[in-house]
Amino acid sequence: MTYELYYWNGLQGRGEFVRLALEEAGADYVDVARTDRGTGKMMDYIHGKHGYDMPFAPPFLKDGDLIVSHVANILHYLGPKLDLVPEDEKSRLFAHGLQLTITDFITEVHDTHHPISTADYYEDQRQEAKARSKAFLKHRVPKFIGYFDRVITANPTKSGHPVGDVLSYVDLSLFQLAEGLHYAFPRAMKNFDSDYPNIAKLRDAVARRPNIKAYLKSKRRLAFNESGIFRHYPDLDQDPV
Repeated sequence: MTYELYYWNGLQGRGEFVRLALEEAGADYVDVARTDRGTGKMMDYIHGKHGYDMPFAPPFLKDGDLIVSHVANILHYLGPKLDLVPEDEKSRLFAHGLQLTITDFITEVHDTHHPISTADYYEDQRQEAKARSKAFLKHRVPKFIGYFDRVITANPTKSGHPVGDVLSYVDLSLFQLAEGLHYAFPRAMKNFDSDYPNIAKLRDAVARRPNIKAYLKSKRRLAFNESGIFRHYPDLDQDPV
């Protein structure tokens, strides 16, 4: 059965973490909001027109009669189905915990350009965004990305993966983090590869995977832009800490 992915048209955003998993697995899916009247169909689910199990916001995934919302929850559901997580419960729970930590980090990325309110434009909170970005780059990037780099080092399999000895959905999400940070903060990420060598190697390995390589070259892969989570505002970038 074809999976239905619901996310805002024209944005990578949080939906991209799910797209990468579906693309890597070669799964049959439809990016619904990019189809005719797809956004309206998405909003019908959010407004509860199809039942009580309405999602709060996209992304959400429809698999038959089942609706799964929130990125980490979707990937926790898809992982076993797409063979993108180890079989044992301990590894699956650890992978889910890593993905939840990625969710926390994504919120902080978003807050670099909207530190006060999502209802206001970036231009209305530019000075606050500068201060938030400075702290984010100095403290939060090393804390989060450094943690993920150490997880790869600590993996007893020495496989170069954060979980188990083969690629999982966590690898794909870390690839997206690395790509997004380079887009949003190219100056600040100048030393990324030397500061976080395990993440850099993982990023490059994911990009070489046949299905991901083909996806990145296709029209299905939306470009980073200043309406998504990772936004490049030169005023917020800075030299490496």
